[in-house]
Amino acid sequence: MTRASVVSVSRDSAHRFSKPVVDEITLVAGLGVEGDAHSGTTVQHRSRVRRDPSQPNLRQVHLMHEEVLEEARSAGLDVSPGEMGENVTTRGVDLLGLPTGTRLRLGAEAVVEVTGLRNPCTQIEGFEPGLLKQMVGRGPDGQVERRAGVMSVVLVGGAVRAGDEVVVELPAGEPLPLQPV
Repeated sequence: MTRASVVSVSRDSAHRFSKPVVDEITLVAGLGVEGDAHSGTTVQHRSRVRRDPSQPNLRQVHLMHEEVLEEARSAGLDVSPGEMGENVTTRGVDLLGLPTGTRLRLGAEAVVEVTGLRNPCTQIEGFEPGLLKQMVGRGPDGQVERRAGVMSVVLVGGAVRAGDEVVVELPAGEPLPLQPV
């Protein structure tokens, strides 16, 4: 079995679609990525702030697995880690197949809990035409499939960098499928 690992980490202090890749990010419990525009206890995504600025921030850390980006590149799209706004790009774990409440240990200390699926907006199409269709489609059963990564909250802070191991801890009980958050 392949060891799951962090491929890259990204952050941006401004609200932009893409986030530059950096050597290291620091996760802060209950807040998110230190120095990132989406860090906070309450929602930080601008469209959600306009609707209700008091709602809890279930989107503190955005994770995507590199395999999804590779599929997009195979379809002729030009997308690299961080460019879809994710904070952590992983390899070797199917993030989209995890149940709600899964905990991911990132490196030596940090732990995030998966809260749901990223629901990509039309900004994604402005970044790379055709990318929205690649990230949102229909499954064989006709249900909408979102492939733009998962969102999480920080339970335990710590530094995260490329090469760190990712350990998956599934929640107890009946698995709850991921829903958009």
